[in-house]
Amino acid sequence: MDLVTLADIEAAAGRVAGTAVRTPLLPCPWAPRSPLWLKPENLQPIGAFKIRGAYNAIARLTDEQRARGVVAYSSGNHAQAVAYAAREFGIRAWIVVPKDTPVVKIEATRSHGADVVLSEVGQREAKAAEIQAETGAALIPPFDHPDVIAGQGTIGLEIAEDLPEADVVLVPVSGGGLISGVATAIKHRSPKTQVWAVEPELAADTAASLAAGELVDWSVADRNRTIADGLRSQPSPLTFAHQQAYVDGIVTVSEAEIRAAVALLAEKANLVAEPSGAVSVAGYLNRDLPEGRTVAVISGGNIDPAVFTEILAR
Repeated sequence: MDLVTLADIEAAAGRVAGTAVRTPLLPCPWAPRSPLWLKPENLQPIGAFKIRGAYNAIARLTDEQRARGVVAYSSGNHAQAVAYAAREFGIRAWIVVPKDTPVVKIEATRSHGADVVLSEVGQREAKAAEIQAETGAALIPPFDHPDVIAGQGTIGLEIAEDLPEADVVLVPVSGGGLISGVATAIKHRSPKTQVWAVEPELAADTAASLAAGELVDWSVADRNRTIADGLRSQPSPLTFAHQQAYVDGIVTVSEAEIRAAVALLAEKANLVAEPSGAVSVAGYLNRDLPEGRTVAVISGGNIDPAVFTEILAR
């Protein structure tokens, strides 16, 4: 299986420049142990890192393909990213989201002009395939595509350029597009830097798969138990191959630890992070990870206001 290359990621960086924000590395003087920096992808135009991969994938389509529009399926952040990128290119977008997707993400997707189609839980891929067959639109997957992975990898390029002496990079993991791209870039630009995945205990299919050396299936019902609604997907053969090649380790975190990390980021870093985006900090705070200069990727900040209020109230 062909893996994404450093050249692919460098080319993606040129395409997404001016659309994706080059987010800073924020030092954390409140960090209790190893020096910590945050990579706040919640500051992107759609509130999450997904804009990088979506824009790169659409930019790689031909004019003829773009004229037929694009279709995507997502629990929320990829939906917003494809809708935003499609609007930037002036093309139509159909976005399939499960009925249990947070309302804040559905409304944000519609606000970018996309046609939002609700599906039954576990049926979003099938519904997107139906739309693709009917319209001829190009499918932009949330993670299982080399152009999407390359776009997400631009985060790794920025980390390696801004903190070349980083010892550890912590990345949330689910479908695996983010960590696949970040780890590829980091390992080519800074081979000594370790890349660790962080995953909810209630959706730990990636941890099970890496331990087994092959993909291990978890049911939709099991994965949907976690509050981290953006981390309920399973890795694909493509993203799993990248993780086997470049990821140094993985830890899992509890629901209570995720909630505490959301609250801490609000109180100490003045950042609104969704649970999926806060798992990297939860791992840093609660697990035995390699010491040294650490970067935690905050992958997104699109949290339901009621959930955010409830977490802070606790």
